[in-house]
Amino acid sequence: MVAISMGSGASGGGIPLRIITGTSVCDGHDAAIGIMRRVMQAEGAEVIHLGHNRGSEEFAMAAIQEDAHAIAITSYQGGAVGQFQHVRDVLDEHGYNDVSIVAGGGGTILPEEVRDLRDRGIARVYTPDDGREMGLVGMVKDAIEYSYKVDLMDKSRFHFDGPVTAADHGSVGRLLTLAENGDESALVAALGNARSRAEGEECPVVGITGTGGAGKSSLIDEIMLRIQRDNPGAKVALLATDPTREKTGGAL
Repeated sequence: MVAISMGSGASGGGIPLRIITGTSVCDGHDAAIGIMRRVMQAEGAEVIHLGHNRGSEEFAMAAIQEDAHAIAITSYQGGAVGQFQHVRDVLDEHGYNDVSIVAGGGGTILPEEVRDLRDRGIARVYTPDDGREMGLVGMVKDAIEYSYKVDLMDKSRFHFDGPVTAADHGSVGRLLTLAENGDESALVAALGNARSRAEGEECPVVGITGTGGAGKSSLIDEIMLRIQRDNPGAKVALLATDPTREKTGGAL
């Protein structure tokens, strides 16, 4: 992969940094990650927030599905080393060794554990000393720079050897990245090998719009629940965006 040259903020030199955030399993201390993700957004990053009490598989699979640059985890329950190692292992097993992990946990992560995690390249772990020396924004900027290792638009990521199905979450995520950020000719070329059905075999497309508070999310929830209940074998692609959100470029 070719590294993106960083400019100022998380959008310099390429597409915005895309990062998964959340707290570790059995951990409800989400105030810190809540603040960090808002600073990340202010710096131009696209943030996919999972909330609190999230397991290693959830973090890793979210990064694969969302085609993310990195994962940011806070852990205050004493099991940081084990979880960070497991997240790294799951990513590596699926071939996503370029996805970075940045993390923090205050004094619950011992200095020797921090050194071990850093030395093994498992995670960039921020300590109370880092907070005093760098400040909150400084730590976020450092995490962004550390995470911006992979060029999500590198052409090699869009060479598919055969049809891509809905079960191949990583390939679907890469195609969505290309559809969002690439030109039409590149997308058409990638779809040439990736199509799992005939080009003329179209599926229904339903668009739902409306002003804030109109009930779009509630309606979509009800539709999806009924599809799952009445047609358990059906597969639905659900894409959501808010074009009025200038700060995020439409990301929710």
